[in-house]
Amino acid sequence: MNKTDIMILSRLQRDAALSVGDLADIVGISKSACWRRIKKLEAEGVINKQVTLLNASALDLSLTVFISVRTNQHNEKWAKQFRAVVRDIPGILEVYRMGGELDYLIKAVVKDMPDYDKLYQQLIQANLFDVTSNFVMEEIKHTTELPI
Repeated sequence: MNKTDIMILSRLQRDAALSVGDLADIVGISKSACWRRIKKLEAEGVINKQVTLLNASALDLSLTVFISVRTNQHNEKWAKQFRAVVRDIPGILEVYRMGGELDYLIKAVVKDMPDYDKLYQQLIQANLFDVTSNFVMEEIKHTTELPI
């Protein structure tokens, strides 16, 4: 990957709706060269997908919660069940298997506390040992841009 590829990726991270022509002008290459580079980056898996980021508050999803999960069942059967449960809960945005004190960390967005309780009731179907929830009071920084 060269400097031009990094410039393309940086711009696309900020605004994936840029036309290939506009992106080519910004980066300083021809439209066809820009298109070929984008296609190459997609084929290599560097560009995973393009999405539209929505404003959760504007959609009445103003409560963000980080859920810490510990389990006392470290086996494939339990892990498979846990994955199925979290995959099917719409408010869950991210799930990570962790090293250290926590087994899993979950990020979710919900409308309010009663909505969180509904999510929690679905989540505990995974037979969890210990669940701790932390609610976001203020979002200080949020970005999807990787530091390339």
